[in-house]
Amino acid sequence: MQSQRAFSHLDPTGNAQMVDVSDKPVTRRVAEASCRVLLHPETVIRLSNLPKGDAFAVARLAGIQGAKRTAELIPLAHPLPLDQIEVDVVAAPQGVEIKSRVVVHGRTGAEMEALVACSMAALALYDMVKAVEREAVITDLRLDAKSGGRHGDYRRGR
Repeated sequence: MQSQRAFSHLDPTGNAQMVDVSDKPVTRRVAEASCRVLLHPETVIRLSNLPKGDAFAVARLAGIQGAKRTAELIPLAHPLPLDQIEVDVVAAPQGVEIKSRVVVHGRTGAEMEALVACSMAALALYDMVKAVEREAVITDLRLDAKSGGRHGDYRRGR
Protein backbone atom coordinates (compact mmCIF):
# COMPACT_ATOMS: atom_id res chain seq x y z
CA MET A 1 0.00 0.00 0.00
CA GLN A 2 1.28 3.45 -0.86
CA SER A 3 2.03 6.02 1.80
CA GLN A 4 -0.48 8.83 2.22
CA ARG A 5 0.49 11.96 0.32
CA ALA A 6 -1.36 15.22 0.08
CA PHE A 7 -3.47 15.58 -3.05
CA SER A 8 -1.61 17.95 -5.35
CA HIS A 9 -4.88 19.13 -6.91
CA LEU A 10 -6.20 20.55 -3.62
CA ASP A 11 -5.15 23.85 -2.08
CA PRO A 12 -4.68 24.16 1.72
CA THR A 13 -8.41 24.82 2.19
CA GLY A 14 -9.45 21.79 0.14
CA ASN A 15 -10.48 23.59 -3.04
CA ALA A 16 -9.60 22.07 -6.41
CA GLN A 17 -6.73 23.76 -8.20
CA MET A 18 -4.57 23.22 -11.25
CA VAL A 19 -1.10 22.15 -10.14
CA ASP A 20 1.70 24.65 -10.81
CA VAL A 21 4.24 22.76 -12.92
CA SER A 22 6.26 25.82 -13.98
CA ASP A 23 9.31 24.85 -11.88
CA LYS A 24 9.45 21.29 -13.21
CA PRO A 25 11.93 20.43 -15.96
CA VAL A 26 10.72 19.43 -19.41
CA THR A 27 11.40 15.71 -19.80
CA ARG A 28 10.32 12.90 -22.11
CA ARG A 29 7.29 11.15 -20.67
CA VAL A 30 5.47 8.09 -21.94
CA ALA A 31 2.19 6.65 -20.70
CA GLU A 32 0.43 3.44 -21.70
CA ALA A 33 -3.15 2.48 -20.90
CA SER A 34 -5.65 -0.19 -21.88
CA CYS A 35 -9.26 -1.29 -21.64
CA ARG A 36 -11.56 -3.91 -23.09
CA VAL A 37 -14.94 -3.93 -24.77
CA LEU A 38 -16.75 -7.19 -24.15
CA LEU A 39 -18.76 -8.36 -27.15
CA HIS A 40 -20.40 -11.52 -28.47
CA PRO A 41 -18.21 -13.42 -30.98
CA GLU A 42 -20.77 -12.79 -33.73
CA THR A 43 -20.31 -9.03 -33.25
CA VAL A 44 -16.50 -9.21 -33.23
CA ILE A 45 -16.59 -10.95 -36.62
CA ARG A 46 -18.59 -8.03 -38.08
CA LEU A 47 -16.53 -5.14 -36.68
CA SER A 48 -14.81 -4.22 -39.94
CA ASN A 49 -18.10 -4.29 -41.84
CA LEU A 50 -20.82 -2.68 -39.71
CA PRO A 51 -23.68 -0.50 -41.01
CA LYS A 52 -21.77 2.60 -39.79
CA GLY A 53 -18.45 1.44 -41.29
CA ASP A 54 -15.16 0.01 -39.99
CA ALA A 55 -15.37 0.06 -36.18
CA PHE A 56 -11.63 -0.53 -35.76
CA ALA A 57 -10.70 2.55 -37.81
CA VAL A 58 -13.31 4.77 -36.17
CA ALA A 59 -12.25 3.68 -32.66
CA ARG A 60 -8.57 4.32 -33.41
CA LEU A 61 -9.28 7.82 -34.70
CA ALA A 62 -11.58 8.60 -31.77
CA GLY A 63 -8.85 7.52 -29.36
CA ILE A 64 -6.28 9.76 -31.02
CA GLN A 65 -8.68 12.69 -31.06
CA GLY A 66 -9.61 12.08 -27.41
CA ALA A 67 -5.98 12.13 -26.29
CA LYS A 68 -5.47 15.47 -28.05
CA ARG A 69 -8.52 16.95 -26.30
CA THR A 70 -7.89 15.65 -22.78
CA ALA A 71 -7.44 19.11 -21.24
CA GLU A 72 -10.92 20.05 -22.52
CA LEU A 73 -12.47 16.95 -20.93
CA ILE A 74 -10.61 16.65 -17.60
CA PRO A 75 -11.01 19.92 -15.69
CA LEU A 76 -7.57 20.11 -14.01
CA ALA A 77 -5.48 18.49 -16.75
CA HIS A 78 -2.77 20.58 -18.36
CA PRO A 79 -2.88 21.05 -22.15
CA LEU A 80 0.12 19.11 -23.48
CA PRO A 81 2.03 19.34 -26.76
CA LEU A 82 1.76 15.64 -27.58
CA ASP A 83 4.59 14.17 -29.66
CA GLN A 84 2.97 10.83 -30.48
CA ILE A 85 -0.28 8.97 -29.90
CA GLU A 86 -0.71 5.30 -30.72
CA VAL A 87 -4.05 3.55 -30.36
CA ASP A 88 -4.39 -0.15 -31.13
CA VAL A 89 -7.81 -1.78 -31.39
CA VAL A 90 -7.57 -5.56 -31.73
CA ALA A 91 -10.12 -8.36 -31.75
CA ALA A 92 -9.75 -10.65 -28.74
CA PRO A 93 -11.50 -13.84 -27.57
CA GLN A 94 -14.17 -11.98 -25.58
CA GLY A 95 -14.40 -8.79 -27.60
CA VAL A 96 -11.85 -6.08 -28.31
CA GLU A 97 -8.63 -5.02 -26.58
CA ILE A 98 -7.74 -1.33 -26.78
CA LYS A 99 -4.26 -0.06 -25.95
CA SER A 100 -2.83 3.41 -26.12
CA ARG A 101 0.65 4.89 -25.88
CA VAL A 102 1.22 8.63 -25.57
CA VAL A 103 4.59 10.41 -25.73
CA VAL A 104 5.20 14.01 -24.71
CA HIS A 105 8.13 16.25 -23.85
CA GLY A 106 6.63 18.28 -21.05
CA ARG A 107 6.50 19.25 -17.39
CA THR A 108 3.76 16.78 -16.51
CA GLY A 109 2.90 13.26 -17.54
CA ALA A 110 0.54 11.94 -20.18
CA GLU A 111 -1.31 9.37 -18.06
CA MET A 112 -4.66 11.10 -18.48
CA GLU A 113 -4.15 11.40 -22.23
CA ALA A 114 -3.48 7.65 -22.50
CA LEU A 115 -6.54 6.85 -20.38
CA VAL A 116 -8.78 9.23 -22.33
CA ALA A 117 -7.51 7.73 -25.61
CA CYS A 118 -8.68 4.28 -24.49
CA SER A 119 -11.95 5.63 -23.12
CA MET A 120 -12.83 7.49 -26.31
CA ALA A 121 -11.86 4.55 -28.51
CA ALA A 122 -14.07 2.27 -26.40
CA LEU A 123 -16.99 4.71 -26.51
CA ALA A 124 -16.69 5.09 -30.28
CA LEU A 125 -16.62 1.31 -30.65
CA TYR A 126 -19.69 1.04 -28.44
CA ASP A 127 -21.46 3.60 -30.64
CA MET A 128 -20.54 1.59 -33.73
CA VAL A 129 -21.91 -1.72 -32.38
CA LYS A 130 -24.97 -0.59 -30.42
CA ALA A 131 -27.28 -1.21 -33.39
CA VAL A 132 -26.20 -4.86 -33.60
CA GLU A 133 -25.41 -5.58 -29.92
CA ARG A 134 -26.93 -3.90 -26.89
CA GLU A 135 -24.93 -5.99 -24.39
CA ALA A 136 -21.49 -4.50 -25.06
CA VAL A 137 -19.57 -3.71 -21.86
CA ILE A 138 -16.60 -1.36 -21.50
CA THR A 139 -14.33 -2.65 -18.74
CA ASP A 140 -10.84 -2.73 -17.20
CA LEU A 141 -9.71 0.82 -18.03
CA ARG A 142 -6.28 1.18 -16.45
CA LEU A 143 -2.86 2.75 -16.59
CA ASP A 144 -0.39 0.03 -17.60
CA ALA A 145 2.88 1.96 -17.53
CA LYS A 146 4.46 5.39 -17.34
CA SER A 147 7.99 6.70 -17.55
CA GLY A 148 9.61 10.03 -16.89
CA GLY A 149 8.90 12.63 -14.27
CA ARG A 150 9.73 13.08 -10.61
CA HIS A 151 7.98 9.92 -9.43
CA GLY A 152 9.88 7.71 -11.87
CA ASP A 153 8.77 4.73 -13.83
CA TYR A 154 5.74 2.55 -13.18
CA ARG A 155 4.63 -0.72 -14.75
CA ARG A 156 1.48 -2.55 -13.67
CA GLY A 157 2.38 -5.89 -12.13
CA ARG A 158 -0.62 -7.77 -13.49
